[in-house]
Amino acid sequence: MREKDVAIIIGVVFVSMILSFVVASKVITTPANRQQSVPISSNITDNFIRPDPTYFNSQAVDPTKLIQIQNNANTTPFNSQQ
Repeated sequence: MREKDVAIIIGVVFVSMILSFVVASKVITTPANRQQSVPISSNITDNFIRPDPTYFNSQAVDPTKLIQIQNNANTTPFNSQQ
């Protein structure tokens, strides 16, 4: 590199520093200007309302219950070698 190239690089760095400082001061607010408010949520408790016993009782349908259609002890029916 020549001396002229070094001078150009230093000039570009200096101009970019000044430009970035000006843009940052206009875009980024100061701590005194930060007046944003946020909503506050209510506290979480461990008190839950009991569900309706019409639908949630011991006689209700259990969708996780195993339904056996026939007597087949094969636990991997689709892996058989036929």
